[in-house]
Amino acid sequence: MKEIQPSIFQRNGKIYTENADPGEKVYGEGLIDHDGVEYRRWDAKRSKIGAAVQNGIDLGLEKDDFVLYLGAASGTTISHLSDILDEGFILGVEYSDTVIRGLVELSERRDNIAPFLGDARKPEEYDEYVDEADMVFQDISQRDQAEIFLKNCREFLKPGGVGLLAVKARSISSSKDKDEIFDEVREKVRSEYDIFDETELDPYEKEHLVLKIEG
Repeated sequence: MKEIQPSIFQRNGKIYTENADPGEKVYGEGLIDHDGVEYRRWDAKRSKIGAAVQNGIDLGLEKDDFVLYLGAASGTTISHLSDILDEGFILGVEYSDTVIRGLVELSERRDNIAPFLGDARKPEEYDEYVDEADMVFQDISQRDQAEIFLKNCREFLKPGGVGLLAVKARSISSSKDKDEIFDEVREKVRSEYDIFDETELDPYEKEHLVLKIEG
């Protein structure tokens, strides 16, 4: 088991996090024991951040960071961030009251997760719970996903913090070429922030791009 980023491990080409809730799975992922420590397989086909890590993105996370996660869904990816951030905290914002139930259940077992039912287009709904974020991550299937991301970064991303945007091409346009869509998103993001790294998510996700900025 090789540590490739803080609290992210690799074995036989697959990535893992140390299970903060030993014996428990979150989404049917594999568990392995190595030298008396239990690790959870981080399935890159189920997680945009996992796919980005597999494709070489350095998250830049420290174990005591505060992460604002937009589009938290049921908590698949957040569960791995919870493993990493054993002294940190994650606020997960999700719009669907049905989907968020899984995240609520997860937060009852892991005390570094707080679910928030709200609209990421309206950061004023949750600004009382966020001072400055070390990371803003967004995974939202909307045409205005770049604008939502920038709005939240302006509001919450600390100087020197990391922003990660998962761009879903087909949520923006069903007719344009993906490269044209990605270029348009890059242009919007670069109007306010430098892009320090990026990766498409093939073979784990088709027509997806992750952009990394710094505050």
